[in-house]
Amino acid sequence: MNCAIKKFDEFKVGEKGVCAKTITEADVILFAGVSGDFNPVHMNEEYAKTTMFKGRIVHGMLVASLLGQAGSSILGGAIYMGHTQKFLAPVKTGDTITATFEIIEMKPDKQLIRCHTYCTNQHGKIVIDGEASVKVIA
Repeated sequence: MNCAIKKFDEFKVGEKGVCAKTITEADVILFAGVSGDFNPVHMNEEYAKTTMFKGRIVHGMLVASLLGQAGSSILGGAIYMGHTQKFLAPVKTGDTITATFEIIEMKPDKQLIRCHTYCTNQHGKIVIDGEASVKVIA
């Protein structure tokens, strides 16, 4: 993926970075190994069937990590300063998630950019909604 380095004045309000991925069983297993999160709601189908989800769900942070790819597609030369997110709906393996990172405000005096960040499933339902602030360092 090409991540062009940009100066602050090259960014524009309304600019969006988008990526999509279908979440696989392998993604869940590998994420559990990397993160150390083996919560049975993610890993044990029999247990997960007894929960409000009626089956296994994908790690919320795995889904949220797709925002990194979406953001990096437009934010070369900037670094994360903070991120808030709300997990609004469960994601299951086989779901296709579209992550969007949209510039909504620019603060030239501090070289800061505020972004709306969200992930939707294949039905257009928002599963994660949040905001990020990034600082341009280029």
